Amino acid sequence: MTMPTLLPLALGLLLFSFFVTSVFIVPFINLLYKFKLTRKKEAPAKGKIPLFDILHDRKAGTPVGGGIIIILIVLGLFAFLFPLASRMGVYIRSSYNFKIELFVIFFTFVSFGILGLSDDFMKIFGKPKQGSLGLWFGLTRRKKFLLQLLLASAIGYILYSLLGINIVYLPLFDNIIRLGIWYIPFAAFVIISFSNAFNITDGLDGLATGLLIICLTAFGAIAAGNLDTPLSSFIALWLGTLLAFAYFNVWPARVHLGDVGALSFGAMLALIGLLTGNIVALIVIGGLFVLEAVSSAVQILGWKILKKPILPLAPLHNTFLAIGWEEPKIVMRAWFAGIMLAIFGLWLATI
Repeated sequence: MTMPTLLPLALGLLLFSFFVTSVFIVPFINLLYKFKLTRKKEAPAKGKIPLFDILHDRKAGTPVGGGIIIILIVLGLFAFLFPLASRMGVYIRSSYNFKIELFVIFFTFVSFGILGLSDDFMKIFGKPKQGSLGLWFGLTRRKKFLLQLLLASAIGYILYSLLGINIVYLPLFDNIIRLGIWYIPFAAFVIISFSNAFNITDGLDGLATGLLIICLTAFGAIAAGNLDTPLSSFIALWLGTLLAFAYFNVWPARVHLGDVGALSFGAMLALIGLLTGNIVALIVIGGLFVLEAVSSAVQILGWKILKKPILPLAPLHNTFLAIGWEEPKIVMRAWFAGIMLAIFGLWLATI
């Protein structure tokens, strides 16, 4: 299979998944309303209302869990269309062992989704706990991190032991670093970091979804250049569902991804970077996710060391919201920045 023959397959899968998602998305949103899977107000009933709640509690009542339909449609369409394409004579080429590559893709996609879904259910139906900065909803940070560590370590083991990946390529220096067994904790760190970074970024209508579409477009080109049919097909199906979902996720959002989508999609984006061997490109292409995570870390350090906040509100998109920028303005400018970072990262991946 060559690039010209892989491209029609990927584009066809993208269009088909877009159509299927467009058909089911509105009934699914209504289903979320029916089961009361909607965002709750997080402001305390008495006392001073935190700035975060002032800015975001107007989103209360919006359905949460849009990531569920995206995961289900991508899984269903891949299971149906990929074998069909193979029977119709499409030559399947994989960069790794075909079955193991598919397993690690869908294990990551589903396992982090289940983790996020459990967090969503606890946020919506569980009782809030008193945290250091106010009420805390959902899984505790420690429990969530331990579960993420367990899943990410298992994925790192599969990449290292079963797929034989143990290197990091530095494009500007044309240098390869062989990590050996240390690749497992390295991969786990990358996966956990991007899973949480995506979750942190998913705070404004359309912000994380739009940035992910931009990132996947760049990585779709990289995967197609590597002639990796399974990964290219997966990215194409995922892009189609995200484009249909984004119509209902932009401001004012009719549905949010929820942690089921955020944790899964961030981990999956990291896995794509690991599978394509473009970690540096991943950091650049997903640069805004990285920046959002860093801004949150800086804010936490400020509270712990200086006993005061460094930013008006973290993460970074909330800082712009706090100083008076309108939500659509923040999102659109983030998309433009994301496009330029994606072009830069794509260039790094091809030199």
